[in-house]
Amino acid sequence: MAKDKWRSVDGIVLLNKPIGLSSNQALQRVRRLYKAAKAGHTGALDPLATGMLPLCLGEATKFSQYLLDADKRYLTCIQLGQRTTTGDREGDVLTEELVPSLSDESIEEILDGFRGEIEQIPPMYSALKHEGKPLYEYARRGIVIERKRRRVTISNLTLVSRTEDSLTLDIQCSKGTYIRTIGEDIGEVLGCGAHLHSLHRISTAGYSPEDMLTLEEFEALAELGCEALDSHLITMDTAVEYFTQVDLSEPDTLSMMHGRTVPASVSLENETVVRLYDKSSQRFLGLGQIKGAYIRPYRLVNTSEFSL
Repeated sequence: MAKDKWRSVDGIVLLNKPIGLSSNQALQRVRRLYKAAKAGHTGALDPLATGMLPLCLGEATKFSQYLLDADKRYLTCIQLGQRTTTGDREGDVLTEELVPSLSDESIEEILDGFRGEIEQIPPMYSALKHEGKPLYEYARRGIVIERKRRRVTISNLTLVSRTEDSLTLDIQCSKGTYIRTIGEDIGEVLGCGAHLHSLHRISTAGYSPEDMLTLEEFEALAELGCEALDSHLITMDTAVEYFTQVDLSEPDTLSMMHGRTVPASVSLENETVVRLYDKSSQRFLGLGQIKGAYIRPYRLVNTSEFSL
């Protein structure tokens, strides 16, 4: 696409990522449909995985980190009895063992050990960096890098269904959680090994699954034009709605959008981040930070239309 075809479009769209595409491939396809000058995703899903991938367009990219840090919810199927090189069904089978006879009570007891705050060792087949390179590049060359344990929180872990050799789980977790590792670790507790058979992200940051669109649905909207596509944009302030809202007067709005500190109308702890809005229009201005009795600019949206 020629450079002059890109347009300025701001907001968040929720893609139901299909299996087989990387998150970046999916992002670029939606970006081209929107003709968005700037775009980014908010936490990668492996090609094997499907489900909610929030995509930030334009000014919304400034707040993508907050979605990356948000809790996520997954539906996953764990295949018991086989360990693989990658920890999922795309890897080569390393071992095969009989799956022990399991009762609902024994499964619940095992799952209970994975609820709450737990420790994980990130898998080698991950995008974590070591000396500037993702771990999966080392793994493909047969090199194992020592990884530090990390603490994550599993706020919900529910057994949805099971067969003699598989468990389907509904998992809500904090950022940085590797569902593949949970599957492998459950297999180790059982003594038979396990790997991830499927993974579907139900939601991120509380966004509704009903607001997701497939690539095919985005493509159909693109045939109708930009207005049809833009009707599915979610406002960028939803990415930071858990911060306290502060409304600014017109003079303070102008001062803030020109990089100046303004008096704080709320009493909050120093360094607290707040959402800023123009009081009269309720337009989202970005984020500010409490500095004593003042609010300083922290991460603001485009200021080009504001003038003194």
